[in-house]
Amino acid sequence: MSEPAQVYARAIEALNRGQWQEARSLGSQLLQQAPDHAGVHFVAGVAALQLQQLRDAITFLRRATILNPRRADYFAQLARAFATARLLNEACQAADAAFLLSPEDPLTLDTLGVIFSQAHAHAKAAQVFRKAASLMPAQAGYRFNLATSLMYSGDIEAAEREYEACISLDPTCWKAHLALSQQRRQSPGSNHVDALETLLAEHDAVPEARLYLNLALAKEREDLGQYAKAFGHYVQGKGSQRSQRARSVERDREMFKALMSVPGPRPGERGSKSAEPIFIFGMPRSGTTLVDRILSSHSQVRSAGELQEFGLVLKRMSGSRTNHLLDADTITRAANVDMELLGDRYVESTRPAGTGVAPRFIDKLPHNFLYAGFIARALPNARMICLRRDPMDTCLSNFRQLFALKSPYYDYSFDLMDTGRYYILYRELIAHWHRAMPGRILEISYEAIVDDLEASARELLGFCGLPWEDACLAFEENQAPVATASAVQVREPINRKSVGRWRRYENELAELRELLRGAGIED
Repeated sequence: MSEPAQVYARAIEALNRGQWQEARSLGSQLLQQAPDHAGVHFVAGVAALQLQQLRDAITFLRRATILNPRRADYFAQLARAFATARLLNEACQAADAAFLLSPEDPLTLDTLGVIFSQAHAHAKAAQVFRKAASLMPAQAGYRFNLATSLMYSGDIEAAEREYEACISLDPTCWKAHLALSQQRRQSPGSNHVDALETLLAEHDAVPEARLYLNLALAKEREDLGQYAKAFGHYVQGKGSQRSQRARSVERDREMFKALMSVPGPRPGERGSKSAEPIFIFGMPRSGTTLVDRILSSHSQVRSAGELQEFGLVLKRMSGSRTNHLLDADTITRAANVDMELLGDRYVESTRPAGTGVAPRFIDKLPHNFLYAGFIARALPNARMICLRRDPMDTCLSNFRQLFALKSPYYDYSFDLMDTGRYYILYRELIAHWHRAMPGRILEISYEAIVDDLEASARELLGFCGLPWEDACLAFEENQAPVATASAVQVREPINRKSVGRWRRYENELAELRELLRGAGIED
């Protein structure tokens, strides 16, 4: 065996062991001797990707696909590198190229499913996840990913079966227990409380188990009307993670203070000419998905889901090098950004999510309320809709919900009182936006929508400049995927089940209520 072949074998072994630095080093060494070897570029690219060296990863992996365009796994890893860099246009192109090669490797298929999910292409995601699960049905992770994709696509019964299969294969797939509990309302004759209690007693020392199992128990006990016990599980579950979060109330205060200095549109300032975007935002769990479903039931509107793109484009254009997507440094630097270019780049960045096929699209990332001042300047023809919900219901719902663990947006939600403090900052910021740009944001009440759907739908359509369509009143029949915490709920006809939920926990929420009242918030 020649020396390069020996080094290549060592590089492959290092890659398989997860020794990324060694694989990266050996790959770089080999590239000097074999610059046109596709496998060497692949090893170097995957290692660079694992080390978060994204520019190098994309360069190496792109070269690997050029040198050997018949390897689906090469395209899949290139797609993964692009997705990690939030270049979703390029990620989807690479993923499509991989899928066209008809891969039979479950790992490659699972990787493609994740990419398609990130790009909100949930029908494609379900297709490749289903194939991966069929090739390796005993792999619990593949069954979980398939179940989640099915849930987003609206096939709730199939999703429940897959979550059950996942748990049967691996009872320690903790997140599957929570997902299963959320598929339907539990009843005295059909629930998982005993099984969950047994698992929790056995694995209480495992932080991840404590998080997911407690939240699953909270959901099921709430369904059974055992509210005091349910709240105790919420506190225990969220508390198991709070100490691990890089949580800082002062960080939020600093960020909100900086945002309060952001002006509204300036006279003569040019923004993008696009009138496509409709932004729906507000505190999470305030009804944003409901409004998204009402408007996206219109023939001229397509929902693009919860997009991170506006914040990502703003961050890149600001030149800020800080770790957080949005912070005081980014806000200060963004003052010098070309707003017209920002708007145009944002619209272009949404294309992987399926925008451009209808006259209007919805971006319903709740935390876009942070960017409202920049959105107004960059996209003067866009519409912005802010949801308002009862403050106590809003705070409780945020505390009950497990949001994306890797996102700093939701750090506040691991503590009830932190949630209240964050809500106070939110209300102050929304008031600032109304002062800085009167009339630009339509603020609509969740409770008003529930009480009079047609009047609210007409108000929403009128604000967006859209003609009336009866389909907007039958949003539960909307077949488009829903990749949010409300994926199950919004497929039901409108109801008042969530209105006034906080009163079930009135004693447990007394301190929160006093906090909000002290800030002058009672409605």
